[in-house]
Amino acid sequence: MEFNEKLQELRKNKGLTQEELAEILFVSRTAISKWESGRGYPNIESLKAIAKLFSITVDELLSGEELLNIAEQDNKQRENHIRDLIFGLLDISALSLLFLPFFAQKTDDIIKAVSLLSLTSISPYLKVIYFCVVGFLVLYGILTLALQTNEHTFWVLNKSKISLILNLVLILLFIISLQPYAAIFLFIFLIIKIFLLLKNR
Repeated sequence: MEFNEKLQELRKNKGLTQEELAEILFVSRTAISKWESGRGYPNIESLKAIAKLFSITVDELLSGEELLNIAEQDNKQRENHIRDLIFGLLDISALSLLFLPFFAQKTDDIIKAVSLLSLTSISPYLKVIYFCVVGFLVLYGILTLALQTNEHTFWVLNKSKISLILNLVLILLFIISLQPYAAIFLFIFLIIKIFLLLKNR
């Protein structure tokens, strides 16, 4: 008997609805429905809770192959969580451009390194664009950290791509406006992100 069939049988024998089981396990009813229809498996913690609730062992719940699938899925989920955490923190780190001297400012034939907040030698419009794009990247980093558990298909498939695109736009903006140090700073972030994506494939 497969895991989904065992779970359904155990739940019915105990007289529980999917909603009641979901409440006991602190998961959504959709998760229970997914598990019982064979479209997915619970994580290791949920498996332990299920085994404890029905007074059986995890081995009695799963076949060896199913256990391997769950371990692999759990490992993948952990890797994605770490990647999202790093992506979010890197995006938020773009905030340091406001305070660190990565921008060239020419005054009296002397070029000084200043922060974005202290930069006055560029047009106000360009400075506003800098602030907007940096602010958007930082907000996106906060969003990435806040929505780590979101499983919406669009978000799961595109969150890393959006981060890379924002990072790239900011790099190109700094290169075009002749701010190489700020561009290099963000290029390092871009390389780290690409490395993490390639490593997780």
